[in-house]
Amino acid sequence: MVDLSVNLAGLKLDNPVIPASGTFGFGKEFKDFYDINILGSFSFKGTTREARFGNPTPRIAECKNGMINAVGLQNPGVHHVIEHELPEMKEYFHKKVIANVSGFSVEDYAYTCELLDKEEQVGILEVNVSCPNVHGGGMSFGTDPECAAEVTRAVKKVTTKPVFIKLSPNVTDIVSIAKACEEAGADGICLINTLLGMRIDIKNRKPVIANKMGGFSGDAVFPVAVRMVYQVSKACNIPVMGCGGVSSAKDVIEMMMAGASAVQVGAANLVDPFACKNIITELPKECEKLGIEKISDVIGVVE
Repeated sequence: MVDLSVNLAGLKLDNPVIPASGTFGFGKEFKDFYDINILGSFSFKGTTREARFGNPTPRIAECKNGMINAVGLQNPGVHHVIEHELPEMKEYFHKKVIANVSGFSVEDYAYTCELLDKEEQVGILEVNVSCPNVHGGGMSFGTDPECAAEVTRAVKKVTTKPVFIKLSPNVTDIVSIAKACEEAGADGICLINTLLGMRIDIKNRKPVIANKMGGFSGDAVFPVAVRMVYQVSKACNIPVMGCGGVSSAKDVIEMMMAGASAVQVGAANLVDPFACKNIITELPKECEKLGIEKISDVIGVVE
């Protein structure tokens, strides 16, 4: 019997499979397909201080081996999530969840994280620093080590639960940013978020997405994600959640061998609502083929 359990900054998970934020909503849409309590956990829809309608449509563009999205963090706002989504979620998901938080200022992040930190169901706060800093010229918090560290410090000051910083891959040196977050007190790193991509409608001679550009995700980004997970896990002494192009049990094992303590599944959920269920079913079989008795033993085995 393969032991699939992992420990994520003190939070014990039955297995390392976690649907990524933005692809699983609040779990409500998926609970009718299968019992989502088989998941290690899930990262719920990115939440901001105020409600957001998101970007204009069209927001989605298909690509070879992936997709581009520019949804624009559409969500009902943190107060609505606390008053409605979390109480509803308690009825169908009985494990700790990961709260994904976005913001447009350091104050936004601290405010939203402080509120969600108080919620019993929240086990980990996942802070998405890929958002544009409205007070800093619009550049993403996650592209500058000091900006990422500033957000980390502000959130850690007002929270008690583990804080994972979700980093953008759209940078030259991912390690320097991850290390800055670690030094500022982060309990873990999540990577990667989406790459920046674009599609053009050649018939109409205009971008497919109203926002022109968006986040590129799916199978095609997997090697980039594995590389960054490997680099960061070797450079930092805090756990890493790997994310980006994961769509099979073999991908999960590969990501963990690169250094991930748990693995998020994103775009695959939009292709097949049973993606995570299938991965969890196949994971013990793949481990047995490779002689793995305890999946946590393979975390970071690749030198």
